[in-house]
Amino acid sequence: MKSAKAMTIRLSEEQAEALETVANVENQPVSEVIRAAIASHVEKRAKDPEFQLSLRERIQRAERLLRR
Repeated sequence: MKSAKAMTIRLSEEQAEALETVANVENQPVSEVIRAAIASHVEKRAKDPEFQLSLRERIQRAERLLRR
């Protein structure tokens, strides 16, 4: 893995327990389960046409702002 950026998240007790259970059953560190979930989410969003449209609109707005 390339250099890592430390981040902090807050989970409910229920979420933390579920996450720890999944990590334990999969015999993986909690941080790896989190990284895999984030990668899956980002990949799914990147393939979503609605997300792509929204992203393009935001880029266009930013470009218009920069041209002022």
